[in-house]
Amino acid sequence: MAEAATTTAAQRGEAGEETAAAAGPGGDERGGLRGRGGGGFRGEQTCVDRAPRAGAGAGAGAGAKVRAGPGGRQGGRAAACREPRAAAADDDMGGGLWGARRALAAALLVASVLSAALLARGELPGPDTQEQDRQQQLQEQQPRDINKRKFPELKMDQALLIIHNEFLHGDLNVYWLSDHCYQCLYQFLVSVPVSPKPGHPSIAAVAVSTQHPVTLLLNDTLEKKEICRIHYVFGEFGNYSLWVKPHYGSINQMSCDMVVNESPVNSNLPIYIAFLVYIAIIISSSVGNFFVKLDPVRNWLYKKMNPRETDRLINSELGSPTRAESYSSDLQVEAWRLTPPIHRLRSLDTFRGIALIIMIFVNYGGGKYWFFKHESWNGLTVADLVFPWFVFIMGSSIALSLSSMLRRGCSKWKLLGKILWRSLLLCVIGILIVNPNYCLGPLSWDKLRIPGVLQRLGLTYLVVAVLELLFAKAVPENSAMDIISYWPQWIFILMLEAVWVCVTFLLPVPGCPTGYLGPGGIGDFGKYPNCTGGAAGYIDRLLLGEDHIYQHPSPNVLYHTKVAYDPEGILGTINSIVMAFLGVQAGKILLFYKDQHKQIMLRFFLWSAMLGIISGVLTKFSQNEGFIPVNKNLWSISYVTTLSFFAFLLLLFMYFLVDVARLWSGAPFFYPGMNSILVYVGHEVFENYFPFQWKMEDHQSHKEHLTQNLVATSLWVVIAYVLYRKRIFWKI
Repeated sequence: MAEAATTTAAQRGEAGEETAAAAGPGGDERGGLRGRGGGGFRGEQTCVDRAPRAGAGAGAGAGAKVRAGPGGRQGGRAAACREPRAAAADDDMGGGLWGARRALAAALLVASVLSAALLARGELPGPDTQEQDRQQQLQEQQPRDINKRKFPELKMDQALLIIHNEFLHGDLNVYWLSDHCYQCLYQFLVSVPVSPKPGHPSIAAVAVSTQHPVTLLLNDTLEKKEICRIHYVFGEFGNYSLWVKPHYGSINQMSCDMVVNESPVNSNLPIYIAFLVYIAIIISSSVGNFFVKLDPVRNWLYKKMNPRETDRLINSELGSPTRAESYSSDLQVEAWRLTPPIHRLRSLDTFRGIALIIMIFVNYGGGKYWFFKHESWNGLTVADLVFPWFVFIMGSSIALSLSSMLRRGCSKWKLLGKILWRSLLLCVIGILIVNPNYCLGPLSWDKLRIPGVLQRLGLTYLVVAVLELLFAKAVPENSAMDIISYWPQWIFILMLEAVWVCVTFLLPVPGCPTGYLGPGGIGDFGKYPNCTGGAAGYIDRLLLGEDHIYQHPSPNVLYHTKVAYDPEGILGTINSIVMAFLGVQAGKILLFYKDQHKQIMLRFFLWSAMLGIISGVLTKFSQNEGFIPVNKNLWSISYVTTLSFFAFLLLLFMYFLVDVARLWSGAPFFYPGMNSILVYVGHEVFENYFPFQWKMEDHQSHKEHLTQNLVATSLWVVIAYVLYRKRIFWKI
């Protein structure tokens, strides 16, 4: 940075004093001395060389030295240069002491004469130069070497921006706006003082966000006008300089140039490395599984391993042995038949496991990457996908499990009791065990959050399971009547969705426009700061109380919202019921068209296409400009149709890969999918305990956070696998 400042000053043809001061590593005063002192040191050398010469030559050398530096020091050097001649004269006169005194007096006389001459020429401070001295003092208060300045400490997703202001007509106010903040007001960033004089910029340093492209707006505080506007993408931990200076050839026009001082780091590199590591593990596991399936390897394993363990391993992972194989005893043959494979759709458990594992990774922090966090308002990130998929698979499981229990002769009244008990347990666990209030200490009833993930799952399960139980059939017909024969369910769901639409767009909300779907805060140009979520937020605050809903919603950071808002609130539960009901339709397809793989995959594709078209119409294929944008905080109907579109499509691929072609066993996601409630509750309860969390050396490192979160998530996969091997499943 110092070199850059020196080059700039040199190009502008500044004085030697200014150039040396800007380049000098010793600060303002030392740099200034070097700027002026070059002549002084040369004069001193001249004095030494000319000492034996005549007095006139020596006087000239001394004069050069006095002009080169401050009067006191240079006067002393002048005296030192004249000492040999003074001593010689005193020896001739016979008095060394008197000679020294005369030499000192002569030096003082010469200094006085020269000082008077300099004052006459205006080169020393006087009444006419007081303003120049004041400007110079202001400039000297700012270190010329900006590398020695104390800059703000950078955090993750931040870069350092150093603003150099050469604007001479007033201070600069710098504002910023993220491209991701829809219809937002500019936010104040920093104020940069006026430049003390041409070529001497004022400097201000500030941390800027690197998550999304930003627009910087620079305004003149004196004339209240815009100086310039810059759209830029900063890199994490990068060092940038913004030079604001007069345009070449014009004093009134300013130019704003961005310079990269230090290149940013590649913050995504840990993700690429982790991806390659997991791919290598998967490939190694697949290759090992292939070799284990070979008869020679399997027979060798059978001989080396415990027979019972071998039987269990082959039965659960490799399939049953062929009849051609012979064993040493009938007991061993019977051991192979003790655990015959149970026909189960592994694709559903695999899909549930994928949603659960991503949910755990996101809840643990996702490496502190912004795209592993929930979207601030409209739009989708990876974190916004998993909860709806979990709800979708829960709906599919409802259809399959109720049909299975009815076929076994279980009465509907008994099933209703199980549904009520399971819903109650989910709500109680969500309120008493998995509650964010524990982050603040002991559970406080005054600040208890009533909504939550498990609470929403419990209410959704209650409504959808009871609705399915009322119209479920023990043996479904193998026909295309999977929709028409359940028309009362569809009428109920459509009526429920009509309630959501009417309440959302017609309910009057005090101080807010009717049908408002925005984030509030600085969104919508700051017109509705207290209207976060519109009707959805108003209903939660009215019925539950502001202290009993989520206090730190995702729009708080970007949109600076001022009120509490709960993404698992009351109104959004309606659309989670719709999401689960669409999952029920997927389960019915699997029931009605059992073993008809082409029919099942065709209907999955048709459902996906239909829901994708509905989402496109509702959103106008845009993030913010649609009739009803995709919004996880609101659980908007377009959010439900969009995530259902992805769910049907993913279920189609998994059904083909796992259950039809058998190209993939579903591992390792199959294991946590079989024990989803235990794994979810366990990861919430033991989140802050070792080995799921440990003290990190650098809390501002994506690499360390990513490593910790991946290890914790992988441990839950291992735990789920061990529980699966031990046949331990937590069912509620």
